[in-house]
Amino acid sequence: MDLTLLAAEPPARGAGLNQVIGLTIAAMIIGATMLYVGWGHRTHRLTWLNTVAEKLGNKFHRPAWVALPILVFTSSIICALFGFIWDVSWHIGNGRDPGPLANPAHYFIIIGLFGVFLAGAIAVLLPFDRPGPAAVRITRNWYAPVGGLLMAGCGMYAMIGFPLDDIWHRIFGQDVTLWGPTHLMMIGGANFSLFAVLLLEYEGVRSLPEHTPAEGALERADGPFIRALRYLSCGGLLIGMSVYQIEFDFGVPQFRLVFQPMLIAAAAAMGTIVARMTLGRGAAIIAALFAIALRGLVAVIVGPVLGAAINWFPLYLGPALVVELVALTPLYRRPIVFGAVSGLGIGTVGLWLESLWIARVYHYPWPTALWREALPTAVPVAILVGVCAAMLGMVLTSQRLPGRGIGITAVALTVLVIGGTVANGLHIHVPSQDSATVKLTDLPSAPGQRMASADVQLNPPNMAGEHPDWVTILAWQGKMQNHRGLVIDRLRMVGPGHYVSTEPIPVWGDWKTLLRVHDGRDLAAVPLWAPADAAIPVPEIPVLNNGTRNFAFEVSILQRERDPGVPAWLFTAGGVVVLFFTLSVISALTWGAGRINDSENAPNEPREEAVEHSPPRAA
Repeated sequence: MDLTLLAAEPPARGAGLNQVIGLTIAAMIIGATMLYVGWGHRTHRLTWLNTVAEKLGNKFHRPAWVALPILVFTSSIICALFGFIWDVSWHIGNGRDPGPLANPAHYFIIIGLFGVFLAGAIAVLLPFDRPGPAAVRITRNWYAPVGGLLMAGCGMYAMIGFPLDDIWHRIFGQDVTLWGPTHLMMIGGANFSLFAVLLLEYEGVRSLPEHTPAEGALERADGPFIRALRYLSCGGLLIGMSVYQIEFDFGVPQFRLVFQPMLIAAAAAMGTIVARMTLGRGAAIIAALFAIALRGLVAVIVGPVLGAAINWFPLYLGPALVVELVALTPLYRRPIVFGAVSGLGIGTVGLWLESLWIARVYHYPWPTALWREALPTAVPVAILVGVCAAMLGMVLTSQRLPGRGIGITAVALTVLVIGGTVANGLHIHVPSQDSATVKLTDLPSAPGQRMASADVQLNPPNMAGEHPDWVTILAWQGKMQNHRGLVIDRLRMVGPGHYVSTEPIPVWGDWKTLLRVHDGRDLAAVPLWAPADAAIPVPEIPVLNNGTRNFAFEVSILQRERDPGVPAWLFTAGGVVVLFFTLSVISALTWGAGRINDSENAPNEPREEAVEHSPPRAA
């Protein structure tokens, strides 16, 4: 064993002190600059910010405090999306990195999330007059739009995730998974900001001189660019709500397969229903197409162009079609019912249509047995998210919400049901008494490499049933030409509990290779090979050439960097803190939508024609 190489391993806990100091100094400089510009603008000592915003406002027929922030936000959120997808693929192919400044993808994430906060801050700073009836008073003569405050809050929530993530790593070790609590803060903040930008743009439209609340829906003759931005905003909702599924998209989920249909149903319900209600006929499908185009472009750049791991993504065309069909019925005139029925359709027919695509391209198609648990979890979530989406659509189309108590109850119930389904999905069983007998056969390999085929016998043979969710061999975080640091082989069954590999498996160098078995609540793995790692430290797991090993908790193999010696209560306490922050952001968004809606005297049920032909209120 080469101790020099082991000593050069990237640290398994927090960032180096030099990087922490550098980032702290940079944050202080940027913060001081923002304070100076904000003070100069509010005191009229600096005029360039207002000049730029006014020019954009005139060009796009929006208030200055909407036009510039939305331009900054749109470019920033796309930058963050690119960085996020690249970062996930980077860790899949390369493992952990030496720190936040050593990973090129992190720069795009940091800049993107800061841009989201900056866009919200600009929206708060710009107005000298009161920006609409829902505006929040900051000082005696300074009012800020609700959407701007929410956007800045979401950006701040996401950026707080960076220092908390470093603290988390120092305490618990690096959690190489998307679903780490502080990771969820960063991606959640970006996701929630998409709701804030919709509210901000709507506030801007309502504040235009030619539009008053009494007029109801506003007819606007916006150009193709603005119309495209509105479709992109709803497509952005689909993408934003989809980031929680990204491990499934790459084929390295560390959680049960039942999560995927529930997450797809929730994302589809929010994005397609809001699109249909705010953009009119066909908008749900068009928004899905915009989401496909953007996700596809990022996937091509990250995968084939940059040489990272390939990722797929849901199409949402099936759920969008369901929403469009439900909208053709009289239910469309009753928004809450429309949202609930659309959610029901999405959670059943929509998911079935989406499963056809998943079976075609994903590493883990949905077995028939999965539906027994997937439907009872996905359907309630889709219905309740559909109701919430309908209420957001009502706010963005000047329809009065049914009542504060009803709205708050619907959001709270949605959060509770999603929490229940997550708790159900996290409940797993590790059959540690069972084992796998593995025989590896060497295949032709390049010098210094070792590729092998695998013959696997599960003990007992019926351990994974007749149709398991997956029996695969995963090898990741290794270096080999044309493999992008990731090999996923769905094993072929040749007898009861007897499987064979279908492609060469790497068992050498930096590769971490394991057998994964998932059936129902059983989720476990057997390590086939892993190198020593002095930074954690963990010893080498020798190659299982021809022998038997018991199944173990899968995360203990996939996330070797995690420190198992940290008390469980400390991990729980950290998770509760993150949960509190998340619920605070959701509560703030609920309050903001309600405040905007309460500030208007809108009709309860506008005519279908007015809703269909009026341009939507999205960014």
